[in-house]
Amino acid sequence: MNLTAEQIQDNWNQFISNIEEHISSPRKEKLVEFYEKYAERVMLMPAAHKKEYHNAFPGGYVEHVNRVVAAALRLYDVWSEFEMDRSTFTIEELVFAAINHDLGKIGDENHESYLPQTDIWRKDKLGEDYMFNKELAFASVPDRGLFMLQSHGIQYSFNEMLGIQTHDGLYDDANKKYLMSYMPESRPRSSMPFILHQADLLAARVEFEREWLPKFKNPVPSQEKNFTLGDKPRNAQNKQQKALGSIKSEGLKNLLDSI
Repeated sequence: MNLTAEQIQDNWNQFISNIEEHISSPRKEKLVEFYEKYAERVMLMPAAHKKEYHNAFPGGYVEHVNRVVAAALRLYDVWSEFEMDRSTFTIEELVFAAINHDLGKIGDENHESYLPQTDIWRKDKLGEDYMFNKELAFASVPDRGLFMLQSHGIQYSFNEMLGIQTHDGLYDDANKKYLMSYMPESRPRSSMPFILHQADLLAARVEFEREWLPKFKNPVPSQEKNFTLGDKPRNAQNKQQKALGSIKSEGLKNLLDSI
């Protein structure tokens, strides 16, 4: 999928609007200043590095985050309808965590996380339109995102930290310690992490369907030659004949010759 320049700009405007509408001062101003500092990088970022994942195209990151914010707000209403305890977190905390849940994907102050793929084979055969920046020190996406916030003086609550840390749910084994406890006292004290995970899951699934389901319905014929067992290279056939010549049993020879 490709976004137009107008769509990328509109998505960015909505991104900033989400901050201005749902985040209170003085954190709102700090967050806007932070994102404006990296605006060009963030606006054009993909949400993932390969086509098989979601929104792996320029502008895909911001579009994904906007969808997660919208989904989180809708799911808040659904959970409220089913009598979730709304006193345990605020809508600002939910939106803050949604806006910043994938922040670690931007890299750090000096290095972008995703770079255009230079390996033609990996791009064509593996669908990797982007590659990871090897100059960037390794950190998980949640850890890097939280570090970037604190290093720019943007404070976050415990609920926001836990929401960002566990937004991938049990798809990330590191979250088991928070989400798979069998002791009531060590389970999350609010439903916010679950709402955020569901919003992220919903957004990623919809983006997958939009990209891939049409291709499944109308597959493009492969241009690659489909080799069969009869298409054995000449040198392989010669080696096989030489090997078969040393076998005395006609039955075994016929069996191997058919492979």
